[in-house]
Amino acid sequence: MSTIDTGTQELLASKENGVGILTMNRPEARNAMSGEMNAAMQEMLAQFETDAEVRCVVLTGAGKGFCAGGDVKGMAASGDGTVGTNTIDSAIHRQRVHQRATSGKLFKMPKPTLASLPGAAAGAGLSYALACDLRIMASNALLTTAFARVGFSGDYGGSYFMTQLIGSAKARELYY
Repeated sequence: MSTIDTGTQELLASKENGVGILTMNRPEARNAMSGEMNAAMQEMLAQFETDAEVRCVVLTGAGKGFCAGGDVKGMAASGDGTVGTNTIDSAIHRQRVHQRATSGKLFKMPKPTLASLPGAAAGAGLSYALACDLRIMASNALLTTAFARVGFSGDYGGSYFMTQLIGSAKARELYY
């Protein structure tokens, strides 16, 4: 196994026998996505996509959880208090860019992608799992949309991926 420097301890990467492995590594926060983790994941997914040695990609989480979604506490702490009409447009644009480079990349990856869930996948973490071609879950793992509980609409493509996997009616029931 060869380890790859991602530039952060929040995302670990390695290659083993043709498998690119990404491990979200914030177990104390249930692997909630931070900006640092998100940036590293974008870079590593792009790298694995073009690496001829990598024939499939596995995404997992350290500790007992897969990914709790976005780091809501971190989002609140990083707000700059700016108010204005362009602020929301800029934030939405950045969100779309991040979505395309992570869950969008997992979904469109020309190599098989596998989500290995040692525990809960919530919110955007669920979206990551749904974006993968296959999902393997521990017997105690659970899936939850979670967005409504924190006042967000679904993001990172989860509502689309879920609709494709289980149909519109059931996806609506689970999201709302």
